[in-house]
Amino acid sequence: MAGEKQQREFIEKISPFLREKIEEIKIKKGENSEDYQALYLQYAISGKEKEQSTEKNVRHWEADVDIESHIHGIERLYSKSVVIEPTMVCAAHCRYCLRANYDIFTLKEDELINIAKFCGSDNTKRQVNEVLITGGDPLIVPKRLNYLVEVLIEYAPNIKIIRIATRLPHHDPSRIDNNVFEIFKKHKDKVDFELATQINHPAELFPETIEIFDKFRKMGVPIYSQNILLKGINDNIKTLVCLYNKIREIGIEPHYLFHCVPMRGMHHFRTTVEKGLRLARELTNSGKISGRIKPMYALMTDIGKITLYEGTILEKNKERNEIFVQSAYKYEDRLKNNTNWKLPKTAEIDENGYLRTWYLDGED
Repeated sequence: MAGEKQQREFIEKISPFLREKIEEIKIKKGENSEDYQALYLQYAISGKEKEQSTEKNVRHWEADVDIESHIHGIERLYSKSVVIEPTMVCAAHCRYCLRANYDIFTLKEDELINIAKFCGSDNTKRQVNEVLITGGDPLIVPKRLNYLVEVLIEYAPNIKIIRIATRLPHHDPSRIDNNVFEIFKKHKDKVDFELATQINHPAELFPETIEIFDKFRKMGVPIYSQNILLKGINDNIKTLVCLYNKIREIGIEPHYLFHCVPMRGMHHFRTTVEKGLRLARELTNSGKISGRIKPMYALMTDIGKITLYEGTILEKNKERNEIFVQSAYKYEDRLKNNTNWKLPKTAEIDENGYLRTWYLDGED
């Protein structure tokens, strides 16, 4: 179940590009400036990561699919999509990384073929029509990524949409070269590509980063951002308004604004869910941002993503600092999607067959 795996050391890794940018901001604005802190805190290892806290999980959920040869790198929770992780290598380590405790690997070509065959298998193709290729950062291994796209096209023609998640435009934009762009150009007539990224603070929108995003947009690749609410980085309305207005200006669509997940080592990043709700209400109901860029405020629970609408929060347990949330995921559907999936200890099934789960809150 979620959290039962052993935590491994998540070393500090900051790309030379990021180090240069952080140092530039330090010199220009000072160590106490919001922009410096917003970058430094995201990547610099902190002693707070090892402090005792109520966050115990080392995985955000368990969704591994056991296919031929017990291949790493494929997960499934939802009906319409499959998550593929061709590599667990990144150019930098975000300190709140969801996959900090995953094994480090880069899949071989025969493993990618097996994954593509799974995506195109009789049981899978009836529902699945898109994949999310994430990691790690798949743009770090363009040859392997191109091969994955090719075998998906060959063995899984049911896959119509390929989403590729990356933070490389922020971490090391010089690595996004013609070898990367050619993947999107070469296959655009066979599948629809989307680029997923994560922008948590306006300070991350470096000129080099914006230039990379602009090149993708000119190629016709839609870009969307899934951002995280992080204490001390973006948990105020001024920063969030600035962030969403800036991503609007450069043509990036908002997707989720996630409450920071309850994983070990992340306590110092986690606000309360209630604070996130207050910020989300002001952000989306104040007229301070365009109606086209309003994000969905959501939790990444043990049973999957849950967007917080009216009636989603069923009750609160103040002693345990937990909230009980309702999903519209059916237990029987989850087992059809992934026969390896097990009901987490935090979850239960309601009288209509839907999943509910307890979620550990943060602190302000």
